[in-house]
Amino acid sequence: MSSNILELQTDLPAEHERNVFGQFDEHLKLIERTLNVTLVARDGRLKILGNEPSARRACQVIDQLAALAKKGNTITTQNVNYGLALVLENSTETLEEIDRDHICNTIQGRPIRPKTLGQKQYVDMIRKYMLVFGIGPAGTGKTYLAMAMAVTAFRNEDVSRIILTRPAIEAGEKLGFLPGDLQSKVDPYLRPLYDALYQIMGPDSFSKNMERGLIEVAPLAYMRGRTLDNAFIILDEAQNTTPAQMKMFLTRIGFGSKVIITGDASQKDLPANTQSGLDVAMKVLRKIPDIGFCELTSKDVVRHPLVQKIVQAYDDYEKKAKSQKNRRRNYDRTSGI
Repeated sequence: MSSNILELQTDLPAEHERNVFGQFDEHLKLIERTLNVTLVARDGRLKILGNEPSARRACQVIDQLAALAKKGNTITTQNVNYGLALVLENSTETLEEIDRDHICNTIQGRPIRPKTLGQKQYVDMIRKYMLVFGIGPAGTGKTYLAMAMAVTAFRNEDVSRIILTRPAIEAGEKLGFLPGDLQSKVDPYLRPLYDALYQIMGPDSFSKNMERGLIEVAPLAYMRGRTLDNAFIILDEAQNTTPAQMKMFLTRIGFGSKVIITGDASQKDLPANTQSGLDVAMKVLRKIPDIGFCELTSKDVVRHPLVQKIVQAYDDYEKKAKSQKNRRRNYDRTSGI
């Protein structure tokens, strides 16, 4: 063996091998490709061959995945990718420490936990601050985690009701084009909020609390003129608010309430040349110490791994386009055009 190649071994109980290795050893192959190591499983032990930094990082990832598996988690490609990202960044946090933060269970008994450092920071901010902005791309769990925190606060009687709202603007379509009465027109815009509550609370509990007025799902326009006391309030898709709508919403906050505002600044559906209320609020309120701002990134995407790649590709494309635009502007300025 070459002198610069390190051989490490780590224990991996046979009952967790399949979970950690993945179908057709896909997780092991991903670790091998990413860290340029060789992994050999034999008799409940895993041999790791590679240069010293890579071999030690691979050992850390395997140990973290094994710790998750021993706690009953099903290991996914997202877990492996994020474990690799943590060791490559020399983070002191581990997958197991992130996994330890349990929010609540779904109606099927599945635990809801943050899965990335960004998500953990987001959940910690929700616990700490009365008003939190959760900003980030699709698939980062902004709305779902806020919903889980709202249900937990409601069950613990920290708040007396849950209010979920979003602006009724989507992809250039108009409410009037949809059939039915006003509620029928509004429901498609609020469907993602209903879906999350069904999964966390169950349809029976959700319907019962809706009928009693303890859970309210409504378009943003319905918030005007109200004062919202002792409630957990979530404003979703906030990038589609106007500055006036955002100010109106923020001034509804009453005593004993907690407010979460979520949005993706890259997916605005506002008319051309209309300023986003979310963008303005981020600038105006940034210096107020009692407000939390959590900016999630493509690293926090927990949907299918392809979604993370799509988000990253769009980020790279938009940065390149912005850079080219700035270069053209500078050239025009120096050329006197």
